[in-house]
Amino acid sequence: MKTVKQILGVLIMLVFMISFSQCSSTKKLQEKVPIAIGKVYVQKWVAGIEGGGSGLYIFIPVSDASITLDSVYFRGKATKLSVKYQNKNMYVGNFINPSKQKHDIIMSGDSKAEYGNTLPPSSKEQKPIPFELKDDECV
Repeated sequence: MKTVKQILGVLIMLVFMISFSQCSSTKKLQEKVPIAIGKVYVQKWVAGIEGGGSGLYIFIPVSDASITLDSVYFRGKATKLSVKYQNKNMYVGNFINPSKQKHDIIMSGDSKAEYGNTLPPSSKEQKPIPFELKDDECV
């Protein structure tokens, strides 16, 4: 009887562990898009002041405003999409280029004087995208 309880306990644990092993969702791409997407285009932008930055806007027109797009991958980067306020069927993503401006830091023999220094932005903060894309492709 003790052996049967042990076997039953092991089987229940095994079933329990197997049922949770498939819980992690993997990102899978759909081959066919459920909505009609119009002509996607990119526009470069530059700030009007020195050190203001530059980047790219990506515009994605969709036919159905009831479907929500979250993010876009383009040229090795990812960004969140937002709805253009004048047109609910237009999603806009903003890719900001890293600033080329030198960051001022305080170098002193007194560590208290260096308290306000911050680390420069790291290019490693962005996770690599999980697939290969050409320069004119986005997902």
